[in-house]
Amino acid sequence: MGDQAGIAADQHSHTWRVALFVLVVAAIIWLGGVNIRAMIGNDMLKTGTLEFEEYLPPEAEREIFRLLSISSVVVILSYCFVLLSGIVFLVTSPFRLKEHGWLMMSAILFFLFVPVEGFTMYLDAKMIYQEFFTTADNQVFRELFIARVAALAGAPLIALMSYYTIIGLATFQPFRKQVSQDS
Repeated sequence: MGDQAGIAADQHSHTWRVALFVLVVAAIIWLGGVNIRAMIGNDMLKTGTLEFEEYLPPEAEREIFRLLSISSVVVILSYCFVLLSGIVFLVTSPFRLKEHGWLMMSAILFFLFVPVEGFTMYLDAKMIYQEFFTTADNQVFRELFIARVAALAGAPLIALMSYYTIIGLATFQPFRKQVSQDS
């Protein structure tokens, strides 16, 4: 019976480590994809407005929308991996939120914005659908792009800043409670 408890503990240790690895790799891909998508779409709008630039020919604009759709597929998939591996990590890791304030703050910052990400992923999925399963014109993509950029009055940008804060929290690990070793 004692050997089974040891085996279960080893599997438990292995699970959170795998979840952490998947979390880190998927987060790098996800945040990188978000930045790539922002760089691709940045040149389409006049600075500080939601008006499209006139100098882009329709073919170039269409190609930008295609690239945005492709990058959105990567972003959505990697975000789902981050979400699932984050849940597995929190459930199986030996780190208790009460003793590791940095982890609790990170979890709060991440899970607080799940509804925001869900809504923006819905808009991204509509663009992906239009790109790969219809013959929609640029006007449809323009409307979806503006809806995505203006979504939730800037909450996606606040979410992105929170995700970068999580990187700092995980790196420096502030608010760690020192557990005394006294018996």
